[in-house]
Amino acid sequence: MTFILRSTILNVLILIGALDGYSENGYDLWLRYAPITDSSLKDHYLDYFTSFHCIADDPTAVVIRKELALAASSMLGIIPNETSRSKASLVIATVENLDIPANITNQLGTEGYYISANRGQVTVTANTSIGLLYGTYHLLRLTQMGEPLGSLSIIEAPKTKIRILNHWDNLDRSSERGYAGFSIWDWHRLPGYIDQRYIDYARANASIGINATVLTNVNANAQVLTPMYLEKVKALADVFRPYGIRVYLTARFSAPIEIGGLKTADPLAPEVQTWWQKKAEEIYSMIPDFGGFLVKANSEGQPGPQNYGRNHADGANMLADALRPFGGTVMWRAFVYSDEEPDDRAKQAYNEFKPLDGQFHENVMIQVKNGPIDFQPREPFHPLFGAMPNTPLMMEFQITQEYLGQATQLVYLAPMYEECLQSDTYAKGESSTVASVIDGTLHDYQLTGMAGVANIGTDINWTGHPMAQSNWYAFGRLAWNPQLDAQQIADEWIRATFGNERKVVETISELMLNSWETAVSYMTPLGLHHLMGTSHHYGPAPWVDNLSRADWTPYYYHKSNQGGIGFDRTSTGSNATSQYFPPVASTFNDPDSCPEKFLLWFHHLPWTCKMKSGKTLWEALAYHYQNGVAEVRRMQAQWKQLKPYIDHERHQSVSMLLDIQEQEAIWWKDACMSYFQSKSGLPYPEAMEAPQHDLEYYQSLKFPFAPGIRPKW
Repeated sequence: MTFILRSTILNVLILIGALDGYSENGYDLWLRYAPITDSSLKDHYLDYFTSFHCIADDPTAVVIRKELALAASSMLGIIPNETSRSKASLVIATVENLDIPANITNQLGTEGYYISANRGQVTVTANTSIGLLYGTYHLLRLTQMGEPLGSLSIIEAPKTKIRILNHWDNLDRSSERGYAGFSIWDWHRLPGYIDQRYIDYARANASIGINATVLTNVNANAQVLTPMYLEKVKALADVFRPYGIRVYLTARFSAPIEIGGLKTADPLAPEVQTWWQKKAEEIYSMIPDFGGFLVKANSEGQPGPQNYGRNHADGANMLADALRPFGGTVMWRAFVYSDEEPDDRAKQAYNEFKPLDGQFHENVMIQVKNGPIDFQPREPFHPLFGAMPNTPLMMEFQITQEYLGQATQLVYLAPMYEECLQSDTYAKGESSTVASVIDGTLHDYQLTGMAGVANIGTDINWTGHPMAQSNWYAFGRLAWNPQLDAQQIADEWIRATFGNERKVVETISELMLNSWETAVSYMTPLGLHHLMGTSHHYGPAPWVDNLSRADWTPYYYHKSNQGGIGFDRTSTGSNATSQYFPPVASTFNDPDSCPEKFLLWFHHLPWTCKMKSGKTLWEALAYHYQNGVAEVRRMQAQWKQLKPYIDHERHQSVSMLLDIQEQEAIWWKDACMSYFQSKSGLPYPEAMEAPQHDLEYYQSLKFPFAPGIRPKW
């Protein structure tokens, strides 16, 4: 295995003092289990990992034993001895085998765990083997972070039930919005060939509490529901099961026509209902723990119930009825916009779904993007959150950086996730946060979940950019507990990925935590959005205004002219602010109270409008774009300081990518400000570096083969 080979080499290099020339390729993610070189700390951990007792005896227990052996051999240079409970320094057992107080076991549910230390023995206990696996990973994370184990008392249980990665992967191994190579699913060689990467994928997900995966693109291909492909799906489900991961598939709504030979996919037609019921029976006969379907319908040309004069509830409930006997779930996406151009695309999901609240069956969840447009660098939270008290809503975050530099830019997304989750909807008064909606506590949802659009591919480091691994990690941790903060998550990831050296942790933490605001500054400051190039979404193109639909163009979203810039979504414009609860709506409606980070999202304002800083809007735009470039340069300097502390390969890789990021930040600044200057007619502020080229140059740039472009079926 790559991991074992890397760990063995690293041990040898540390012993002979040759670390300076050693390199890592990033394959091991945050499960590096780097050797512990501090002798006192190593002695401390040896007290607990030399012997263990594991009562469980099922496939998940086999995984636990292997993970313990791998971690102990790599970090401590030992193979733990399995012994009796009385002699073991580490005990891993379900609660039925231990004397654990009921007030603790009642908090654990089916996936939680309790880690405790008493009289020189650490105990990991849970109600299930999966809980034991999660607890074991938590213990190993503490060890990687150099935390003492002698006085542990940790009770953990996930706040959401479905914590799921959405792979926008196609059966030809292309990956829509994928920037790390091809899809990791080798459909051609499945089911007979099980790549080691599938197992390591499962390990990585289980280590951060992710318990589900959608294997296929939301722009679905019905072929995945045919017997040949279901055999391949079964092979993956069998690999993932010991790690607590359930498999889901995207369901193309027109599948009864395309692979079933029917003449209609009308959800109220009996023959269509029967077809889906039989398909569900077929799937569950092969994969008894199949999770269910993710559906994109009546959006961007995808078929759906509206093709037949039905609504989203009709379509979702038909599929829910087929899955209900087997315990399956329908995740129905709220990312919709109709064939007819709406008055404001930001309003459409609310307009279509809010009237249907309470009409969905109990095993249906509505999957809502964090913002009302489409994974922009920054968006206000989606107005649907809090607005459907009778329908479980699940969050959809994007992990892959479609609009945030793809895999060339270092952008740590946890602060963006946190900003959304901690936003107050005021659905039940103050403190009705989005997080409380997602975890079910606000509206007493019994079905809860969080989805992340994956950034995983065949690149050796999984995510293209080495630092983008942090976003996969952060998603998993926030899906487990939406109340966690970005600082804590960054600290965990850095220590596991790069080590516990103080300078490394502090420098990378500052760099990561500032990176999202930096990207927003040089891309879409002050609430600007959707300025990217058409189709490929790579780089700036605010001038595009000639597509077949206005709401597909960047110009639609900024409406810059000689008089000003921004989209009026107040009561004098599209009135999108009315979709929020009154305290939020009144804040957004007034430019004086609207947070400046959302100002141009909700207001069209004159270029000479005074900002809180005293600058004009034009000057503030220039400041943000220039400051974004300056911050990238500071990131380069910070990273350069870490050269003595980080292996050559990863340090060089991030250094080269930061050089690219600087050039792309300059490109964004120059292209956007050149275009906006052509509208405002105002001179560039002195503090802004003049554009390197004229506007025509930036408008001439083409990227026909940019990665991750949506396939044309």
